[in-house]
Amino acid sequence: MHHAFLPARRSLLCALALGGVALRAAAEPTAARRPWPAGRPTPAMDLPAWGGGRTRLAELRGQVIVLNFWASWCEPCRAEMPSLELLAQRHEGDRLQVLAVNHRESDAAIRRFIDETALTLPVLRDADGAAARAWGVGVFPSTIVIGRDGRARFSVLGELDWTGPEARAWIAAVL
Repeated sequence: MHHAFLPARRSLLCALALGGVALRAAAEPTAARRPWPAGRPTPAMDLPAWGGGRTRLAELRGQVIVLNFWASWCEPCRAEMPSLELLAQRHEGDRLQVLAVNHRESDAAIRRFIDETALTLPVLRDADGAAARAWGVGVFPSTIVIGRDGRARFSVLGELDWTGPEARAWIAAVL
């Protein structure tokens, strides 16, 4: 999808009122890392996977999971995706898995995005937005890193270069 009206600088793309929750794209290409709140349980997740089957977070225990919430209309999400692909490739032998959770988009929109970008990450479908609500996601992209024990460790709000030194240090601490 081409948006000729988008400025070169990543400004706020849009705000949507969905289910009473304001969702927005991150305003700048910088990310904010936040520790997972002490005492807050890690939500369960059981979502349909693009292409068939289901992905259950409980079945992935023993792996480090990078759970990225995105939408194809979100320009920072689109910009971040290649570095998430590289993260997954570089750490495949370390039992790290990146899961791309699409927020409330149609099959056609997801297919178009995958075709345009040649995305190879597993795509999960949050068709009704329930997973985003359960994880407290209100900004896109948002990423939650989950340790091998199945507990969320931290979240990242906004676009991040997952191959950069800051992200590498964060991931190394969880691996």
